[in-house]
Amino acid sequence: MSPKPTCHLIRPESTYEGKQGLTYFAGIATESVGSSGICMHVLTMPPGARAKAHLHESHETAIYVLSGEVHTWYGDRLEHHIVVKAGDLFYIPAGVPHLPANLSNAPSSAVIARTDPNEQESVVLLPELDALVA
Repeated sequence: MSPKPTCHLIRPESTYEGKQGLTYFAGIATESVGSSGICMHVLTMPPGARAKAHLHESHETAIYVLSGEVHTWYGDRLEHHIVVKAGDLFYIPAGVPHLPANLSNAPSSAVIARTDPNEQESVVLLPELDALVA
């Protein structure tokens, strides 16, 4: 018999290193609260930070930028580019390669939610694409 589901409060104080090369504040995930359909974290990218090219296999990503701005390249060959700024919402479909970078001189923070309840399970690194973004 499984325990009755209950609510959980998470104060994002601890961090973990993501496969993508960025440091995330621990948030809502299977690992922290036993979620079964969603994962949500806070990410602060310092000036000059850049993720490794990657995709999230079979899982969607929604991002709300709290502060700053982040350049993101996306597409099969990272051929598309967008600047996501404070107050913007950005959607990344499952399986779409992307590479975010903070090219500004100020930190950028965002809330990131994925339909994968596990923190890093669906992350697939794409090292062959890293050199496509200077």
